[in-house]
Amino acid sequence: MTSVAPLPRSPIVLSAEVGDLMDHTPESAYAHLRYTRPEWFVTPPGDGVVRIERWPMTEGQVMHRDEDQVVLEDPVVLPDGEQGRRLRMLPARPEPPVAVLPLIGGDVVLVHRFRHAARTWQWEIPRGPGTEGTTEADNAARHLQHQLGATPSELIGLGRAHPDPALLAEPVRLYAARIDAVGDLAPATGIRTVRTVTFTEAERMAVNGQITDAVTITALFRARQGDLAAPQPRA
Repeated sequence: MTSVAPLPRSPIVLSAEVGDLMDHTPESAYAHLRYTRPEWFVTPPGDGVVRIERWPMTEGQVMHRDEDQVVLEDPVVLPDGEQGRRLRMLPARPEPPVAVLPLIGGDVVLVHRFRHAARTWQWEIPRGPGTEGTTEADNAARHLQHQLGATPSELIGLGRAHPDPALLAEPVRLYAARIDAVGDLAPATGIRTVRTVTFTEAERMAVNGQITDAVTITALFRARQGDLAAPQPRA
């Protein structure tokens, strides 16, 4: 019988915060997360699922961690029984990311922001990571104030959406927000400019490909279905 050689150990060294007290390698950090965040490693019942399952001489790895996200490499067993590895990204904190559709009357406020991963400028709605100790609604209002200098008079929940469930584990919590005006922009967020358009024009931008951000498109669809596209009467 041929012996199985262990996988080479990664030279990456992580901080003590994410590793255990043994060696702080990506493998020990992964084992630590399996113990402290078991909800990240649940395999639902049924056929066709990709199981997170250690096989001989293997362990998952924490490939990267910063204040916003964790990148894991999981050892998995595919539906056909083949063994493999899969990458996924999770939020570094338990509070979920949020996205807010700003509405001035019946018009939509879009931001033009540079997105590093896509290497393109994107028309989208304000969006940001979870904030420790903050509720989802309060966090939505916080990001709106930080990015657009706007305070919402009303926040309406639009449910949640998975932007890319093939890679991103956590859904984004969606909100619509009634605001009176846009204030000062936050330069550090990468927003170049803002644009206020009719709801119909925003939908047209999604149809013709000017808006490709899945979170923004989902928020527009949910808001339309929730009758939020109609202009609001002036006080």
